[in-house]
Amino acid sequence: MNPRMKAKPSGILTRLFGERPEEESFAVRFTNKALFALLLPLVAEQFLSILMGIMDTVMVSSLGDASVSGVSLVDMIFILFINIFNALATGGAVVASRAVGAKQPENAKRAARSIVLISFAASLLMLGVVAAADTSLLRLLYGQIEDDVMEAATVYMRTTVISFPFIALYSACAALFRSVGNSKISMVASTVANLLNVAGNAFTIFVLRWGIFGAALSTVISRFLLMAYFLWKIADRELAVSVSYKSLFTEKPDGASVRNILSVGLPGSLESGTFQLGRILVLSIISTFGTAQIAANAVANNIDTFGVMTGFAFNLAIITVAGQCVGAGDWRAVRYYTDKLLRLSYASFVLFNAVLFAALPLLLRLYKVSPEAHDLAVILIAIHNGAAILFWTPSFVTPNAMKAAGDARFVMIAAVLSMFLFRVGFSEIIGRRMGMGAIGVWIAMVFDWIFRTVVFAVRWRTILKKKEAESPQPIHST
Repeated sequence: MNPRMKAKPSGILTRLFGERPEEESFAVRFTNKALFALLLPLVAEQFLSILMGIMDTVMVSSLGDASVSGVSLVDMIFILFINIFNALATGGAVVASRAVGAKQPENAKRAARSIVLISFAASLLMLGVVAAADTSLLRLLYGQIEDDVMEAATVYMRTTVISFPFIALYSACAALFRSVGNSKISMVASTVANLLNVAGNAFTIFVLRWGIFGAALSTVISRFLLMAYFLWKIADRELAVSVSYKSLFTEKPDGASVRNILSVGLPGSLESGTFQLGRILVLSIISTFGTAQIAANAVANNIDTFGVMTGFAFNLAIITVAGQCVGAGDWRAVRYYTDKLLRLSYASFVLFNAVLFAALPLLLRLYKVSPEAHDLAVILIAIHNGAAILFWTPSFVTPNAMKAAGDARFVMIAAVLSMFLFRVGFSEIIGRRMGMGAIGVWIAMVFDWIFRTVVFAVRWRTILKKKEAESPQPIHST
């Protein structure tokens, strides 16, 4: 083989993903080793979490289409609240990572204390809202579903709602660990919790025969144990973002930290909450198409996440990296590392979706659903993951870099408008009025991604150009 031809791919890879001499002058430096030390545990955590979620759904699917449909409907509602908790935690992570980048340890600890208080208060509020609404929430959103689906959803919702504080506190602590570059701890802990959840499901569903209630109880217990572990670890005084529980009860919340966190967390919460509300409205449209289409949607949502799981890891990593660079005031590093992470994200999507499509026939055999639901799930996965390779990274990873740079409000406005104009609006038009069903709904989702891609790409480049003009040193293009 010609040596030049052999060396060419290596040169391309080096240019795209290798380290460069200008990194030596950055105020905050992330070597490839440091980036992958942050990314790989996050990817592994996402993979194991999704794998455990599939096993969970497979076990529930053994109870029939009505059970898996009921659980998926509740999960779709609860993801709304979980996303709010995650958005608040992201606000804490942004503020803490900026303090770490600026080498302000006391500010980092104040941010950690504040996000724990905010998350706990928010979880109690959301718990009260859902408990007060009870089944009226299900009937408001899914009033047309069949009786056996509603029965399964009611049991699952009433049991798992008590885990809201567990989720909120775990999310806050995990975000704080990521803000200092430690993503390994959440990978290990969540893996153990997921394994316990799957084992609990097997015991309660197949041995005790407790059905949906058994699956819900196992979920609650695993979430409690995960929260307890993180609350213990975050109290380590040697940690840059440690939390003193004594100060939680004896000192007033730090007003500046709370305001800074909420300046990112509230727009993020509104964005995540309305985004998920839009997904629920879309699911309410799908719920009118019958149990088979609901089940196909649930299976597709379960499997297609494999193809985008690296994206969730990059979402979390880019907040830490960009946040520390912003905190250090080095916009050359912001541009350089965010561009590099975006390229890595694109590459990961190509790789993981190739594997997913190859393994799809084997994965679908795990689900005990009707042939109609099976065939429709294949089409939905193809639409989702084919489009995700091109549009998921700029739609969801880029906005997190913008949040770390202080542009959370624009992200919120653009995301909300896109959700309701494109995903919800076109779901009604293409899915229901044009009679394309769930397929039309998922096509509308792709329209939403395309709009977000264009808007966020333009906005992010505008931000970088402005900071370049303000910076004493030029920002080198990558």
